[in-house]
Amino acid sequence: MPPLSLAALRKQLALGETGSLYMLLGEDDAEKTAVAGEFAEIVDEGLRAFNVDRLYGAEMTVDDLTQTAATLPMMAPRRIVLILEAEKLLVPKRESKAAEEDQERLEQFIEDPPDHATVVFVCGPLDLRRRVVKLLMKEAQVVDCGTIEDEADAERWVKTRAARMGAPLDAGAVRALVRRAGADLVRLRAGLERLALYAMGQPAITAEDVRQAVPAAPEAQADFGIANAISRNDAAEAIHELHLALDAGAPPFFVLGQLRTAAERLPPARVRHGIEAVFSTDLALKSSGGEPRVLLERLVVELCSSHKSQVRNHKSQT
Repeated sequence: MPPLSLAALRKQLALGETGSLYMLLGEDDAEKTAVAGEFAEIVDEGLRAFNVDRLYGAEMTVDDLTQTAATLPMMAPRRIVLILEAEKLLVPKRESKAAEEDQERLEQFIEDPPDHATVVFVCGPLDLRRRVVKLLMKEAQVVDCGTIEDEADAERWVKTRAARMGAPLDAGAVRALVRRAGADLVRLRAGLERLALYAMGQPAITAEDVRQAVPAAPEAQADFGIANAISRNDAAEAIHELHLALDAGAPPFFVLGQLRTAAERLPPARVRHGIEAVFSTDLALKSSGGEPRVLLERLVVELCSSHKSQVRNHKSQT
């Protein structure tokens, strides 16, 4: 069966038209757990206690699975069975005759699951060579929970999670968060949680709140952060972006690379001076010539001053 995208899965969930077997994969455990929770939400809240079961691979047996899934739903179209840490059920702790028999019964279940149940295997690392794993990947709808396909997909993810958290992001804030965090679920989640705390109690969270609270991802900072602020001759904004980057753990030499990019973007008459300032700061960093934050702050101010000087000189000549 071909992989199922998160967008396609959410369409199924919204329509309440789920299949019998699902397999959630990906390195981001928090995201897999969150996606599994979306299955539970298709059942009315007052009926979830009767129709949603959560089992753990390390604590269950194949009999637990078959008996739970066989139970008919109560006043609901389907029973939802979530198996967390499913790899511990799919891969037995030790090889034995009993374990082999359990695997055979698990294979029979996978080949013929009950029509009234939706069983979701939330999987960690798997041995893809095992017969039962191969069978599950063939029979189940496999969902990669660790990949954001594009910017639009990232914006949909932010809107979904923000609504669930009760964080009132406006459209501009959603776009700004995606630009700053990039297509990375860990950064998107961390940025959203940081925003929710930063703007707690506000009626709306705006793009300005994102700019103040969320550091840009390394790959985004060169385009949207320090270098861009210097190109606009905005020393205060450049210093703010510098502090966000350093507070987020960006190494000083990584930030220096961004400042070199900014220096290379200076007007032609000032590029040489800007590059020399970068090299001087590089030497000071390598020789412990001062506290890195202070050295980088001075370089930012100098690059912005260089830009101002060029603007003044151009105006005086005209």
